[in-house]
Amino acid sequence: MTNAIQNARALVVYGHSLMARVPDWTYASMMRLAIFFIFFNSARTKVEGFMTLKTSTFFLFEHEYALPIIPYKWAAYMATYAEHVFAILVLIGLATRFSALALLVMTAVIQIFVYPGAYVIHLTWAAMLLYLIARGAGLLSLDEVAARKLNPSREV
Repeated sequence: MTNAIQNARALVVYGHSLMARVPDWTYASMMRLAIFFIFFNSARTKVEGFMTLKTSTFFLFEHEYALPIIPYKWAAYMATYAEHVFAILVLIGLATRFSALALLVMTAVIQIFVYPGAYVIHLTWAAMLLYLIARGAGLLSLDEVAARKLNPSREV
């Protein structure tokens, strides 16, 4: 019996060590991709053609979203353009921390003022965005390329 417990323990330790070897850049890249799809797809529903806001977008911002501080037309343009720009920046890993922070603020505004009952999905977005803010875009990013150019002696 003791041998079986020791074998099970060794298997758990080995499994844990294997999982701990997964590099940070793999899940940072997956989070960047997920955040991109969430916000970019949302942005594309608000426009027709390249970047012309739909009439329905203005209707949503005036009636359903109805932010208390900003005029609805400003909010429609700002949110739509921000979703496009920051989602693309997160995807390519350029200015990732700043872009993730902007999207986190947008998520907080949506949670507080627009859909307070959607906390489960917004918490998921916030968790990914907070990771990107804290740890950055990872190895496969333009942030990393820029960091290496600015500091060639930088270790990976």
